[in-house]
Amino acid sequence: MAINEKALNKGELRKLTALRKSLGEKIADKAFAEWFAEKPKAEAVGVDPVAVKIEEALAEFANDKSFKLGTYGYTIRRAKGRGVAPGFVAVKNMKPK
Repeated sequence: MAINEKALNKGELRKLTALRKSLGEKIADKAFAEWFAEKPKAEAVGVDPVAVKIEEALAEFANDKSFKLGTYGYTIRRAKGRGVAPGFVAVKNMKPK
């Protein structure tokens, strides 16, 4: 059985290499294939509801050429502190030095 090593992540590749060194290639490939088949698959990541609301709020600007977010974008935070009106603050992300 041929194992596609390019599809494996770093940890899986280390496990395969260690098995090959200790057991030999033929037995190690079979053992790894059995382990990999039994390994639980990663669950799909759910959609962030806040991100969806932000996308919906900005959807009206999708075709507006004058609305530019720049290369590094913006950081949106909830306004906090004394003397600050409740709401949100948007700060432009600058290029790191």
